[in-house]
Amino acid sequence: MAGRACGEALLLLLLPPLLTALLDAELPGSGDESERAEPGLNALESTALEFGECTVTCGIGIQEILLTSGCPGDEAKCIVGVKECHGPVDCGWGRPISENSSSVMMTCIYISPENRFKYVWKILTSDKPASILPNDSAVVVVHRDTRSVTYQCETQENGSIIASVKYTVNATTELKTKQPMRKERGQSRRRRADGILIFCVITAVIMTIGVIFVIIFIILRWAVVKTDLESTNGQDDKKLTNQSSVSTME
Repeated sequence: MAGRACGEALLLLLLPPLLTALLDAELPGSGDESERAEPGLNALESTALEFGECTVTCGIGIQEILLTSGCPGDEAKCIVGVKECHGPVDCGWGRPISENSSSVMMTCIYISPENRFKYVWKILTSDKPASILPNDSAVVVVHRDTRSVTYQCETQENGSIIASVKYTVNATTELKTKQPMRKERGQSRRRRADGILIFCVITAVIMTIGVIFVIIFIILRWAVVKTDLESTNGQDDKKLTNQSSVSTME
């Protein structure tokens, strides 16, 4: 009995280390299989994805992520998400959101969320360093000055400039001189359009009258020809009648 009890105690002491060794031997194999499966899945996903065109030609925008296989129905491609895309930093000259005779509203280049970026507004002056404005919002409203002013907005992220756009705010005097010029241009364009319209109408009327005269001429000509044919046929009939009567008398 004492030997049997010692054997069972020894077995209990050796059983946990054996189980631990067996589990440690199985786990690396299963881990390797999962690690081998993931690259194949990623490779499949990468080959089935396609990126659309960027929504902007400069600055920051978004582009669609398209799935080229496994789409629902008969669709060849389907949108599964969007991602950011970047173009050249310099976007050149922009157009204000709105403007009137006293103020101009301008905007920086950004995508949602707006507070993700840092905005730096500057006043550009030739042969002088740029002046940085205290306003750091994406949209600013400035008042017109007695001279033209060039503004620039830099959109920054993590200390790097990702987009830049410039605006020219004309002076009040220049605006007054440009408004009559715009009116004159608009009036000249209207006059030109009216002249082209009148010319087209007159040409159409002349062509219509010409076609009517041609039709009338054809009708009259056909009537004359028809009369000549009828008279010729009548004379031929008379000749045939006279010849038949003469032959009868003989």
